[in-house]
Amino acid sequence: MLPGKGGVEVARRLSVVLIFAFNGATLGSWAPRTPALAEQIDAGPGRFGLALLAGSVGMLLAAAMSGRLVERFGSRAVIAVSGLAVCGVLPLLGSAPSLAWFGIALLGLGMTSGALDVAMNMAGVVVERGEGRPIMPLFHAGFSLGALAGSGTAALAAAASWSPTWHFTAAAVAGGVLLMAVVRWLPGRTREVKGVSTAATGRVSPARRPTLWWLAAIALCSAIAEGASSDWSALLLATEQGSGEGLAALAFAGFTLSMAVARLAGSWAQARFGPVRVLVSGAALAGFGLVTAAAVGIPPVSYVGFLLAGVGLAGCFPIALGLAGEAGKRSDGSGGEREVAFVTAIAYTGFLTGPPMIGGIAQLTSLSISFVAVGVIAALIAPAAVAATRQLAREQPRAADLVR
Repeated sequence: MLPGKGGVEVARRLSVVLIFAFNGATLGSWAPRTPALAEQIDAGPGRFGLALLAGSVGMLLAAAMSGRLVERFGSRAVIAVSGLAVCGVLPLLGSAPSLAWFGIALLGLGMTSGALDVAMNMAGVVVERGEGRPIMPLFHAGFSLGALAGSGTAALAAAASWSPTWHFTAAAVAGGVLLMAVVRWLPGRTREVKGVSTAATGRVSPARRPTLWWLAAIALCSAIAEGASSDWSALLLATEQGSGEGLAALAFAGFTLSMAVARLAGSWAQARFGPVRVLVSGAALAGFGLVTAAAVGIPPVSYVGFLLAGVGLAGCFPIALGLAGEAGKRSDGSGGEREVAFVTAIAYTGFLTGPPMIGGIAQLTSLSISFVAVGVIAALIAPAAVAATRQLAREQPRAADLVR
């Protein structure tokens, strides 16, 4: 047991980082095995693509209702239940015998991981309040590093000719062991941590608060840009810029790695410059990187463009969620669950609608034009950040001091 108040703070911080990594590793474990899964259930690209939407739908449904669960039972309980459910559903996904069962399993995985996402972000907000400094980017760095680790093990499992069933079962067991090891240190209900008092927010519905809509716009634009870079970057280089398949995959790897590294430094940057400056500069950097990658059309330049995009987008999602939690904070240090869930749910619509939007633009024009549009969407984070700050100053003058 770690002694003293400082030891407990370190344990809480590390436990939340590991839960974020666990969730990232779950995504990183199954997403790279989609070719094997498509072959296993004998589904072509069209039918398989439609089935993949079930995961996004599940995440959206879970995010919409998880805030109330976290508010009632606390983040620790929801993380424990949803995390174990993720470990239970993952082997079912790997052993799906048909497209219908695959879609059902993926819906279940989306719902369980969506609930876990809201609960772990709320746990991050609670720890951040307790320490009195911005550390949400650190937690999201854990997610990025977990995704990298999961994708790496997926590559090894595929190279060793492991079936998705055995691979996902092993991943579920490892995840369950990790979850049980750290769950005791996770924060419970928000009233357990007393932070700096802010103005009470009352019980106003999140949908009636303009601040949360602006923060949701930040998260939504970030989700669309992240999803486009993850899903379409390799295809852009391979089909329109003449890069080989192996080299094209480096665009996604560089994007993910640069985002993880930038998130490790994100807490320092947010404390040094403030969240608004980080968001505005990040939006400009991401927009420039994505537009450059698409417009120049030379693979080495595109690699640099996606690296810049990863750095620029690194802080957008965690900062938006951190500010949402702060916007929902009450005078006793509790609150923020519904606000975090609201912003998360809006962001998930970006993962749901982004791929068909990008594909539609590419069908009418080209994939390069699609990425120019995505770059413009990323740049819109800047005015949304300024608007969110001004609206927060009107709603909660004392809380607004935290974002200057």
